[in-house]
Amino acid sequence: MKKELHPKVNTVVFKDISCDYSFLGTSTMNSNEKVKWEDGKEYPLIKVEISSASHPFFTGKQRVLDTEGRIDRFKKKYGRK
Repeated sequence: MKKELHPKVNTVVFKDISCDYSFLGTSTMNSNEKVKWEDGKEYPLIKVEISSASHPFFTGKQRVLDTEGRIDRFKKKYGRK
């Protein structure tokens, strides 16, 4: 097997910035920012905007969309004249 072919897999901390939720995982990504985890060790910090803690599918909280405006635009564009 060739050496240096595959990227190095690191243990990192992912932090969901929208709800301040962190979890430990593995990734090929690396970061200059470090954070101390619950086990006392320092790990690279990867900031993400959405995770299972904030995604509507997993939380059960759906966003309300402005459907009335969308329907009016559709009727205006494709409605009978």
